[in-house]
Amino acid sequence: MKATATANANIALAKYWGQRDIALTLPANSSISMTLDGLSTKTTVEFSGGLKQDSLKIDGHAASREEIARTSGFLDIVRKMHGTQIFARVESENNFPKSAGLASSASGFAALALAATRALGMELDAIELSKLARRGSGSASRSVFGGFVEWKKGSREDGSDCYATPIAPKEHWPELKMIVAVLTKKEKAVSSEKGMQLTMSTSPLYNAWLGSADSDLEAAREAILEKDFNGLGKTAEMNCLKMHSTMLTTEPHLIYWEPETIGLMKGIMGLREDGVECYFTIDAGPQVKVLCLEKDAKRIVKYLSFLPGVKETRVCGTGEGARIAKQGLF
Repeated sequence: MKATATANANIALAKYWGQRDIALTLPANSSISMTLDGLSTKTTVEFSGGLKQDSLKIDGHAASREEIARTSGFLDIVRKMHGTQIFARVESENNFPKSAGLASSASGFAALALAATRALGMELDAIELSKLARRGSGSASRSVFGGFVEWKKGSREDGSDCYATPIAPKEHWPELKMIVAVLTKKEKAVSSEKGMQLTMSTSPLYNAWLGSADSDLEAAREAILEKDFNGLGKTAEMNCLKMHSTMLTTEPHLIYWEPETIGLMKGIMGLREDGVECYFTIDAGPQVKVLCLEKDAKRIVKYLSFLPGVKETRVCGTGEGARIAKQGLF
């Protein structure tokens, strides 16, 4: 009753922000993402009749009460699916900072969904696994798949038509790269889940954001399929800025950026003016991701290394979907 799984983080190019159903994690709009090969989570789950409660370690440390409660809540869903009440020991390791705007919850819950179901002898197909991972973190539904992925918001109240599907495999566009610039490893003060609720209820720009979501989705999907770099970059960058505009106009204001974030955004715009093809995107956090082609990656990394506040850069290509790992964490 033990299994280990690995999943990669994904970064949305046409983002989702807001939930039409919090309990079922149903998004207010669909989204499109790129699964990254350089950011991953590995999770081992063991169910045992001798345990009196679930336990959780993340990156070698005992998890917080909030993290344990969230994980146990998710495992309750898995236990209900299987028809058992056995508790589990869970250990998880990330190769990048968690809860810092780098989609650690996406890779984390995708890995947990696969490891937990396999530990109980369940073999879900990819669609069912995506629906399950969604219950832990919305973006985790996309990390079940590799390459380029679309998470469909669905329309049914029970969420049965809300899941992710592949747009193109990881081999589709090998020249496309995403440079992750880490500005801080601190955990953000306001979680994405809480931030979305605040934005939906208070931002005067939120309805405008939803109104443009479908057109951004279509543009991103078409650009990926046609390998139109500038079309994808322009769509992703504007989509990001529109999303953050709703956060900035939330009460109280949600400003996930650090001063260095703005400096890096302006730096990327300056590089573009100098003829380097690159675009930025930012999730609910201070970290900046730079979309570029492989031919320009080294030059951009070198430029970023001179900018204030950039602690680390990682050049990522498209990654694999969630998979079983042979070597466990315990």
